[in-house]
Parts: sequence; C-alpha cells; structure tokens
Amino acid sequence: MLNPPNHQPYRELTLAAVLLGIFQGAILNVAFAYSALKLGFSMGASPIAAILGYVFLRGLLRKGTIVENNINQSIASGIASAGTGVVFVLPAIFLLSVQPSNSFTFSFWPLLIAGIGGAVLGVVLLIPLRKQLIEIERLRFPSGVAVATIIQSGAAGIGKAKLLGIGFLISAIWKMLMLLGWLDYPGILENEELNLSFGFLPAYVAPALYLSPMNFAAGLLAGSAGLPFLFGGILAWWIISPVSVFSGWIPTATEGLVLTDFIYNQMLRPLGIGILLGAALMEVIVNFPVIKNAMVSLAFTTRNKMTDVTRDEMPMWVLLVSGGMAVLFFFTAALLTPGVLLPQALLTAVLGTLWLGLAGLVVAQTTGLTDISPVSGIALISVAIMMILLNGNIMASLILALTVAVAISQSADMMEDLKTGFLVGSRPVLQQLVQISISWIGVIFTFMVVYVLWTHGQAGQHGFGPNTPLPAPQAATLTSIVEAVKNSSMPTDKFLLGGIVGLLLGIAPVSGLGVLMGLAMYLPFSITLGYGLGCLAQMVLVKHKGVAFTETKVVPLAAGLIIGEALVSVGNAIYEILQSS
Repeated sequence: MLNPPNHQPYRELTLAAVLLGIFQGAILNVAFAYSALKLGFSMGASPIAAILGYVFLRGLLRKGTIVENNINQSIASGIASAGTGVVFVLPAIFLLSVQPSNSFTFSFWPLLIAGIGGAVLGVVLLIPLRKQLIEIERLRFPSGVAVATIIQSGAAGIGKAKLLGIGFLISAIWKMLMLLGWLDYPGILENEELNLSFGFLPAYVAPALYLSPMNFAAGLLAGSAGLPFLFGGILAWWIISPVSVFSGWIPTATEGLVLTDFIYNQMLRPLGIGILLGAALMEVIVNFPVIKNAMVSLAFTTRNKMTDVTRDEMPMWVLLVSGGMAVLFFFTAALLTPGVLLPQALLTAVLGTLWLGLAGLVVAQTTGLTDISPVSGIALISVAIMMILLNGNIMASLILALTVAVAISQSADMMEDLKTGFLVGSRPVLQQLVQISISWIGVIFTFMVVYVLWTHGQAGQHGFGPNTPLPAPQAATLTSIVEAVKNSSMPTDKFLLGGIVGLLLGIAPVSGLGVLMGLAMYLPFSITLGYGLGCLAQMVLVKHKGVAFTETKVVPLAAGLIIGEALVSVGNAIYEILQSS
C-alpha cells in the first residue's frame, strides 16, 4: 500500500544509523581490544551503542526510531565483536615472532584476509538458524533481551549517556595523570599499582592492587558472575603460592621477585593453561546435546528454506555467494602462508569451514541459553587440532584459529542482535545485510590497534605480553601451548593436574567457572584483585539499591570508565609513535 501524502516511511535502515554505528563501532573496537589485552576478556558493545544511539538519533537529530537505533547498535556491536576474535589470537603471533626458538616472520595479509573471511562466515553460517533458535525455540539470549529493554526505555537514554560521559572523563583524566607521572610515589604507588605489603608481606603473595578504572569497572559490570575470577586469583596467590614455599617445593636459593617469577612461570601458568583446556573440553562434552539439537535445527531450517521465503529473510543465493567468497578468502590466506602447499591449503579451507560451522552452532546455542561465548577455548582447541593435521605449521594453525575466533564472535553477536530485533520489531533481513556488509571492518581496526600497542613498548620492551602493563593472558596462553607442542616440552604433570581440575570445574553449575579461574592464574593478582573489588561493589549496590539502580546508573558509568582509559592509552601510544618517527 502506498504511503499517504506527507507521510514519511518509518525510519529503520538509514544513513544516519549506519554512520553512527560505524563511528561507535570503531571507538568500542579500540576500547575492547585494549581491555582484552589487559583483562583477557572483553565486554558486549550493544548496551553502550544503544544508549548513545538514542542520544544522537532521537536527541540531536530528533528523528530516530526504535528500529533505527537497533540498526545502529547492530553495526556497532558487530564491528566491536569482530575485534574480540582478533585480539585473542593475533597478539600470540607477535609474541611467538620474538621467541628465541622461533625464526619465522609473518605477513599481515594472510591474517587479514582470513580474519575478514571469518567475519563474513560467522554471519552467513548462522543466518539459516535465526527462525529456529529465536522464533521457534525462543532461546533466552539474556544480553539481547537487555539491549531491547534499553532501546525501548526512551528518554532514560539521556541520563545514561550523561553517566557514561562522567565515567569517561574520570577514567581519561586518571589515565592522563598516570601517563604524566603526576601520581607516582616510589614504594607506594607506581605504574598504577598500590603497594599493599605494609613492609612485611612477602612478594610471593602479590601484595599490590592495580588502581585501574577500567579494571574496577569490568568487575562492576560482572557482579557476582565474576567472583570465580577473584577466587581463582586468591587460590593462585594466597593459597598455592605460600603453600609451595612453606612445603619446600621451590629451590632454596630463590627469593624476592625471582621467587615470585619462578612460582608464576613454573607453577601457576601451566596450571592455569591446563584448567583452561580442561574446562574448554568439558564445555564441548557438556554441550553435546546442544550440538545435536543445533544440527537438527539446521537440517530443519534448510529443508524448509526454499518454501518459506519472505521479504524479511536473506535470500539463499546471497548466503551461498557470501559463504563461497569467505571460504575463498580462507583458502587464499592459507595458500599465502609460507610452508603451506596447495593440498594443505585445501584441507585447511575445508576442515576449517566445517569446524567453524560446528563451533558457530555451539556458540549460538550456548549464548542463547547462558550468555557465555567460549571463544578462547574453541580457539585453543582449533590450534591444537590444526598443528597436528598440518605437521606443526604454526602460521597455518594460527590462521585457522584467528578465522574461527572471529567467526564465532560474530555468530554470538549476530544472534544476540537478532534477538533484540525480534523483540523491538526490526526486519531481520536488514540486520543481516548490515552485519555482512560492515562488521568485517572491525577486523581491520583491531589489527591496527594491536600493531600500535605492540610497537609502543618502552625501554626496549614490547607493548604487551607477560610482565607488561598489558599481559594479554589469552594470547600468552596460546603462545605457551604452541611452544610446548612444537618443542615437545609440555609440563605434562601440571597441564594434566590443571586439566583434571578444569574438567571438574566444567561440570559445575556455575557457567564459565573453569575458564575464569584458569585466566585468573595467568593474570597478575593486582589486576584480579581490582576486578574482584568491582564485583563485590556491584553486589553491595544491588543489595542496598536494587537491580534497577545498577542497570540504569552503574552500567553506563562503568562503560564510560572502560572507554576513557582505553582511548587515552591507545591515543598516547599513537602520539609517541608519531613523535619518534
């Protein structure tokens, strides 16, 4: 039916929504890439993008609609989530390239091509499941429901945006003062770490607190769900570390920082890696029924696709063409990798796509049920499998891991966004179109961020990795596994012990328990402690102020604290690189 005279079409896919989504996605991509290098995990971008979307589209342009804002947040979160997959794998390649035992050099182009292909594949492979998972099975997708609530909240978005801005200013000013050295007090507060030794606590119990607004804010967002992370750090540094000293498990000649480094590198790191691997394996085992149901859903949807085509679904030919191009990207990236022959490139493309599809199905279902996206665990398993199949070719294995990590990050994000769209009345085909067309830009943004931060190292040190302000725990874990497999030097006893613990934690009723505790053993305890204090603070606020106060006041403030520190840190790195060039 034609629109009546002077009646404008309802705004949904507009230039304003697209440009705002790209702008927000770029900023959030930088912020979350930085936070993943610091904390080992990232946060969802959709709530922040939805809050600011209302301010710009409705507040400034005075034309925005609910579904237009949903397009904005879909684009922004897609760009940010593509970076999440990259930042778990790409930094490991930098770390491996400077290991004394490695002599390989690498090119960005195969990795970039693979990452872009993964971003497209992650969307395309899951589109046929939209109707089954969201409309028929009606999975919860908690984050998608939360974002729909924010989008529908109307004028409340203005107040949330102000709190986000306040958090941004607090965090940015704090970071600037730290970078200028104005808040450094030797022996008390150095490099943002507050000394808690009080003159008598030994170094092996890690007596320091990291005064990072981002770190505390991440805990504020997590609340009680992040407590396993704190418990993992307490177990590592306040139980395992002192017990190992008092039990005589440490060489008697070591003391001070040397003793702490020995405990961290020879005990806690391999235990943490083992727990991560065991927990990831148990996630696959526990979710086997979910995998089976996902395969049945895919078969059902595919069988009915040709007879159930509407204007709100992406045409099958678009999916086939997009998927074929992404697989071609995958094959090209593998073939451009030194040491990979044509048959190996074909094997990598075929097996990688099949594994990626399976991993995407698992992630879509687990995200819908629990809001947990096990990106890092699946990436670790991908590397182990491909190093065996490709005769130890490190780069080809990491290319696969990068592709899979980006793809499953996109799968989880897209399903959350489609759930939001379903609740607010968006047309799925428009969300799918913008996700395929634009989200891969996030891969490029994150590549640039990782390169800038790596190049920004001080005093001859690189910008991230163990014993730096950005420990990159996920990438360091991946590096350790690759080195151990290549050199046949795995600390089998500690990996095995950690694996058993991870398997047991993987069947616990608390989602993500094993992954969080494994990560906590890998991070400096000062970071874990600051994060844990944020979790406890959120729990206290919920108890005394209620859940609504936390959602409307604490969440936007915490988001601002995260973005402010990240943007100032990355901006400072770019400035110093330009100054030295």
